[in-house]
Amino acid sequence: MTLEATVSMGWVGTVLAAAERQGVARAALLAQAGIAPAELAAERWPIDHITRLWRAAVHCTQDAGFGLKAGAGVGPASFNVVGFLLQSAPTLRGAFALVQTYQRLISDGGRFQTIAGADACWVVYHPRQGQLAFSPHQIEAVLAAVVVFARWVTGSALRPQRVQFSQARIGPQAGYREVFQCPVEFEQAFSGVLLANALLDAPLPQANAQLAAAHHQHAAARLAALSRQDGLAQTLRVWIASQLHAPGQAPTRAQAARALGLTERTLARRMQAEGLSFSGLLDTLRRDAALQAVAQTTRTLSEIGQALGYAEPSVFNRAFRRWTGGTPGQWRRRASSP
Repeated sequence: MTLEATVSMGWVGTVLAAAERQGVARAALLAQAGIAPAELAAERWPIDHITRLWRAAVHCTQDAGFGLKAGAGVGPASFNVVGFLLQSAPTLRGAFALVQTYQRLISDGGRFQTIAGADACWVVYHPRQGQLAFSPHQIEAVLAAVVVFARWVTGSALRPQRVQFSQARIGPQAGYREVFQCPVEFEQAFSGVLLANALLDAPLPQANAQLAAAHHQHAAARLAALSRQDGLAQTLRVWIASQLHAPGQAPTRAQAARALGLTERTLARRMQAEGLSFSGLLDTLRRDAALQAVAQTTRTLSEIGQALGYAEPSVFNRAFRRWTGGTPGQWRRRASSP
C-alpha cells in the first residue's frame, strides 16, 4: 500500500502568508478549504490538505497570479531546516543536490531532477499529487520558489536561461516576466528551470564547510525520524480514507486487519505497541472528510453524514459540533461567505 505524500507546515505557512498579504483572513481561508483551524497544530499535512488550501486561496483572492506571488514570497522558514543547510552549501549545484536529498523535509508531494547539459542544466520538478489533482498554482509556486531560492543563496539578481511549464498559462504574461525575468514557455514536456552551468558552479558567498556539516547532521536526523513515522499509522490512514464512502457503514478494525493481511489480534497488538487507536484515526479522517465535503460540495448534510458512516443526522451533528464547536450548517455558511 502506497503511503500518501505529506508537506511541512513551513510550506503551508507560505500559502497562508501569501493569502493574508492579499487580505484573506486565515480563518476564512481554512473554512473555504474545509480544514479545521486545529490542523495548524499538526507537524505535517497530507498533500490533499494543501491542495485544498491552494484551491481555496485562488478562490478567495480571485488572483490568477497567486501561485507565482506565493512562490516569489518564500523565505528561509518555507524550507524548514533545509534552508539553513542550503545557505552554507559550496555551490548552487551542490545546494540543489541537497534539496534532492532532503526534499522530503519540505514536502514529499514532488521530487526534483537535474538534467545536465554542455552549457546549462535543467532543474525539473515532478509533482506527486494525492487523490486530488494539483492546482496549477502549486506548480507555478514551486518553480518561482526555485528561482527566488537561487537568488537568495547566490546573493545576486540571477536570471534563468529559460523556464517552462507542462501546463497552460493561467496568469498574465507580465507576472511571469516579473518573477522569472527570462523567456517562459507553456504546455511543454516537463516543468523546469534552465540555469547556466557557470552560475551553478560559482562559489556561494556563505559557503561554510564546518557549518554545512553540522546542518547536514541535523537534517539527516530529522529525515531519519520522519522515515520512522512511516509505518502502520500512515498505512491505516490511507486505508481508512479509501473506505469512507459506504453509506451507513464505518470501516472497522477487523476489516482493516483483513485488508492488511493480518489477524485482528495481530493488528491490535501492533497498534498498541505504537500507541495507536483505530477509533481515533477513524475520527480524525471522518473529520477531515466531513469538513471538506460540507464546505466544498452541494450534497445535503444528511447525505454527507451517511457517506461517512453516521446512520442518524443527530449523531453526525454531535460529532461535527465536537470537531468545530458549531453545526455543519454553520460551517457551510461560513465557507460560502465572501
